[in-house]
Amino acid sequence: MIASFDLTGRRALITGAGSPTGIGFTTAMLLGQMGASVLITATTDRVQDRVAQLRADGIDASGAIADLTHEDQVAALPDEWDVLVNNAGMISVGGHFEDGSLTQMSLATWRAGLQRNLDTAFLVSRHVLPAMAARGWGRVVNVASVTGPVMAMRDDPAYAAAKAGMVGLTRALALDFAGRGVTVNAVAPGWIATGSQTEDEARQGQKTPIGRSADPAEVAAAIAWLCSPGASYTTGQCIVVDGGNSIAEQRA
Repeated sequence: MIASFDLTGRRALITGAGSPTGIGFTTAMLLGQMGASVLITATTDRVQDRVAQLRADGIDASGAIADLTHEDQVAALPDEWDVLVNNAGMISVGGHFEDGSLTQMSLATWRAGLQRNLDTAFLVSRHVLPAMAARGWGRVVNVASVTGPVMAMRDDPAYAAAKAGMVGLTRALALDFAGRGVTVNAVAPGWIATGSQTEDEARQGQKTPIGRSADPAEVAAAIAWLCSPGASYTTGQCIVVDGGNSIAEQRA
């Protein structure tokens, strides 16, 4: 194992890792292959299927069912971690995506979008950061999106606001904890070929300069580097993983 990427003996918490094709589970697999023991969370018992997959790959893994929009359920999780990946958000199994035009969106829908995509990162970060700071070592990576911090989609104000807020939270926490051995960064994925990707999203991915959507492993690789010992001097940054989509001025 290359020392700069060695997480042997480290403990990692990855939220929102219930999908077998999602960024969260793929990240957990990679961090485990780097030597970390991992705890993954999801809102349903399918998280145990992902735990079984991780263990079959030789990874020390466990799982927890939790709705991380609820403060008491976050508080029930262990709080001593070396690595935190705040991936929970977007939409959970059985949930409803909080989209729609601003003029037709209720306050309840707006708040639900912020809770799912921003409050979860706030609550879990608040839960684990004190112990990281006390030990003098920690890595936090927030999975944001290009939607909000970089660009926007039609009729999606709650999600865009939440993900932009996540980058602001990243920078604020990075500054507050920089002197205590803890780095806080974000990744901003573009079109990703997960199991939940729609046909329209897949078509949009084909229009990127690279010409396809990303594999979740390509996002996980960026996250894993930010979690590594070698990323100790990188903090407060948002790494865009979008196949060059956000830099392409000419689309025709």
